[in-house]
Amino acid sequence: MNKFSLIWKTKDLRNKILIMIGLLLLTRVLAHVPIPALSAVNLRSFLNQNQYLNLLDIFSGGGLATLSIAMLGVGPYITSSIIVQLLTVIVPSWTELQKEGGEAGREKLNQYTRILAVPLAIIQTYGTIRLLQSGQSGITAIGALTGFQWFTTLIAVACGTMLLMWLGELITEYGIGNGISLIIFAGIIARLPSSLQQTAALYDQTQLPKIIGFALGAIVVIAAVVFVTEAQRNVPVSYAKHVRGNKTFGGVNTHLPLRVNQAGVIPIIFAISVLLFPTMIANFMTSAKNVHIVAIANWTISFLQNQVNYAIIYFILVFVFTFLYTSIVFDPDEVAENVQKNGGFVPGIRPGKQTADYLYMVLNRITVFGAFFLAVIAVLPYAIQGFTNTKSLTLGGTSLLIVVSVVIETIKAVEAQLVMHNYE
Repeated sequence: MNKFSLIWKTKDLRNKILIMIGLLLLTRVLAHVPIPALSAVNLRSFLNQNQYLNLLDIFSGGGLATLSIAMLGVGPYITSSIIVQLLTVIVPSWTELQKEGGEAGREKLNQYTRILAVPLAIIQTYGTIRLLQSGQSGITAIGALTGFQWFTTLIAVACGTMLLMWLGELITEYGIGNGISLIIFAGIIARLPSSLQQTAALYDQTQLPKIIGFALGAIVVIAAVVFVTEAQRNVPVSYAKHVRGNKTFGGVNTHLPLRVNQAGVIPIIFAISVLLFPTMIANFMTSAKNVHIVAIANWTISFLQNQVNYAIIYFILVFVFTFLYTSIVFDPDEVAENVQKNGGFVPGIRPGKQTADYLYMVLNRITVFGAFFLAVIAVLPYAIQGFTNTKSLTLGGTSLLIVVSVVIETIKAVEAQLVMHNYE
């Protein structure tokens, strides 16, 4: 209560939080603005039978289920940022722009991300609508569209995505915390009341032990996610003393923090994208004239629709992508070089290559645990559904990671603002 009192009394921080809440409410309004001249039949049943679209609906805060202009959420922008991030590692000129371009270089890369998000939104909208028209599992959610309806749908959803992206950047600039993360967070939280309402509507006394067990399990899982999200391995680093004139510099013992989960939720997003691709292609191929192609397409769809097969492949992909993305975001050679340039060294390890090799070894060991934990969290909802035979009581592993990460990040941002105010 003391913290809340301090926040309310600090005018700048109070205004930032009110701006953040106001802009997040605007994003919820967008999630209920329908696409012109487009209606859906049995859409909820279709979403429940498609893993990818169900997850997309969660990220858009129910925007897909209502066929709103925000049906994709900020998904295209996230995909665009991942592509630009990967290209920054591959393209030398972009790598130089990020490292040596300073603020102007980062702004240029951000502009590339925004531009790329527009065609990605159009492509993803087309693919999603086609998937809803596919008649998968005997359900056709959307009927045939005219050329004008296609045009208005693609433009409306692209505009909705860019509006959400703009609101996210406004939250980052004038509010508090990361705007894009907070929009996804608001979308996930917005679905909780309907999920609880569904559980209450189907409640009977025989389900009470199951609900209590789920609540206790949820607390344990959230605690574990917080623990691993904050967990880090501290590598000791010492800096030698330097004497310049009458002054002595250095002689400090500190540490280099290596996070257990360096990759965040990016490996899960990568894994979902990879799993989506064969399903999308197979859905298009079911209407082919060649009998063999249709048979292969139907087998692919049925194989991936099997919950056990999907969970196993999902687990493996998340585990592999965690190592892949960690190697992109953390370069031990660069870190070892920076430590050496500043006169630092790891006790008992020679500076340079040996330090880099040591960091590689430590990073690989802790990433094994981080990757395993991330993969378990990703497939946890499917395990719960398999044991409890219910979908209304499950919160997706990806959703859980995002919610926990955003809450921790926002709390830290608020505390940092309070510390700055106290210093003043």
